Order: sequence, then structure tokens, then C-alpha cells
Amino acid sequence: MQRRKFIALLGGAAFIPLASHAQEAGRTYRIGALTLGPRNQPFHVAFYQELQRAGFVEGQNLSVDTRGYGLRVEQLADHASEIVKAQVDIIICVGDAAIRAAQQATKTLPILGFTDDMVRSLFVRSLSKPDGNVTGVSIFSSELDGKRQEILIEAVPGLRRMAALADTDNTSPQKLQLLQEAARTRGVELLIARVTTPEEIAGAIDTLKSSGAAALNVLASPLLFNSRHIIMPRVATLRLPTIYQAPEFGAAGALFSYGAPLVPIWRETMARQAIQLLRGMKPTDVPVEQPTKFELVINLKTAKEIGLEIPASFVLRADNLIE
Repeated sequence: MQRRKFIALLGGAAFIPLASHAQEAGRTYRIGALTLGPRNQPFHVAFYQELQRAGFVEGQNLSVDTRGYGLRVEQLADHASEIVKAQVDIIICVGDAAIRAAQQATKTLPILGFTDDMVRSLFVRSLSKPDGNVTGVSIFSSELDGKRQEILIEAVPGLRRMAALADTDNTSPQKLQLLQEAARTRGVELLIARVTTPEEIAGAIDTLKSSGAAALNVLASPLLFNSRHIIMPRVATLRLPTIYQAPEFGAAGALFSYGAPLVPIWRETMARQAIQLLRGMKPTDVPVEQPTKFELVINLKTAKEIGLEIPASFVLRADNLIE
């Protein structure tokens, strides 16, 4: 059984025309990239498909910096300097660390960012009127970490001890304390493991499980998002109920996921903003946008495999059920 929900994205302003003029004949447009994830992820694929529909065709009038995908955090600053020297037309950045590296490398080249909170991270002063060379999408995924924790508590009957897997560079100690206090008010003890590299993740999950954690909340971060190939098999082996930030994870076997679907954001919003910038609009004239619809996905097949009986009342709340 599967229920699908139409996802609409609304920004801080009404739809903005793509630009007042089209591409320049004979010109090759260049896109730089700073992201920890690979380029073959569905949302990146949707992004470039939409650019092609608008006339920016890779191999013809568009050149894409493929080396900027799949970087490690420690590589971001050096690669940012390289693509700035190459004078790309725009820089696509995913996550705070990537945007910060790009900002440190250039104050003039347009930066199109996809991250948690542009204002809180001081990349822009206002969503509606960015004041520098950065615009893009704020997805507020970290703001939903608490919501995901509540979902997990409701979905796992009798839960008394759970865990959170946190990216040291992305989640503050203050935020973790708030999550612990919120769990405590529900009669649940929250254990926390903080990691900084992919190599630390499997061991951290094993330690949480051996400490008695009966469920896991994978907190939002680019590092943990791009380490799902490590996390998902590990929690499956340990039969550990786990919730993730991206609804798309459900199809790959994630038990629970809650957040804004990524493919529509990149296809409908990030691509439109990129086209505007490529066609000459300034970042200050392209408002930062944010999703307004979020989706809860439950994979009942995974629940059965790990032996979890999800309350029927909770199953009814799902936007998408996977069997």
C-alpha cells in the first residue's frame, strides 16, 4: 500500500521569471561544485535535467566541475580556491561547510547554496533579500531533529532508552542538550554519539547499541546524509529502529524518514535559481527559498525484517507507506 502526496514548494516570494534574456550564443557556462555527496544522487540528476530543459546542455554550452562532488570536509577550502581561480559562473554548495569555504574564497562569484538555515548560519541577513553573493534554499532539516525524535518515541512502543548520532561539525552541544531534555520529559533517556568522519560511524552505532539504545535518530547533516551506505546496513544488522532526514531514504530501506523531499526541491527550486544566476541575475535579486511541505515515510518491509510492531494508529499518519 502506498499513499503519495503532491509536494509543493513555496519560497519567500512569488515565482520570479527565469531571466530577462536567454543564453549567449557561443558561450560556455561553467558550474563549480562543493559537496560531500556524489553527483549521481537522484536530486543532482533532476537538477541537471532541468538545466538541460532550459537550454544549458553539458558538453555543448555547459561545463560542470565533476571534481567538486564527493569531497571530504578537509578538501573543501582548497577546491573552493581552485574553482574561484577558474572563474566559474556559479558555485553549487551543499551544507554549511561548503558554503563557508566558498564564501571565504570569493565575495563576488554567485554561490547557490543548499543548507539548513542560511540566516542562522549568517550566510544571508534576510531570506527575501540576500545581501551578498549567496542565495539558495534553507531546508531547516536540523530544526526537524526534535520532530524526528518525537516520531521515533511514538513509533517504538515501550521505548525507554534511545540514541542520537550527531555530526560534531553540524550539531552544537546546546542542541544536543535540548534533545536530551525533550526526551527526558517523555520518560526516555537519550544517549549521544558524536562523529567527525565516516570511519567513526559504524563503531559509534555499535557502542550505542551495546549501551542499551533501542532506537536511533540520525541527526541532519551532510556527513551523515552521505554516509547512509554505512549507517543503513549497520542498523539493519543490529535490528535497530532508525529515523533519517530524507523521505527518499524510504525506498532504499530506511525504516522511518521525515523531512522535505529533495528531488522536487532541486528540480523545481534549485534549478530555477541556478538558471536565473547563469542568465545574469545577481544573488541579491534571487530570494532564498524554503520548503513548506514535509513527508513521513514508513517502510513496513523493514519493520517486519527487524521485528518491530508499529502501532496501527501511527501507521495511519504516514504520507507514504512502503511494503
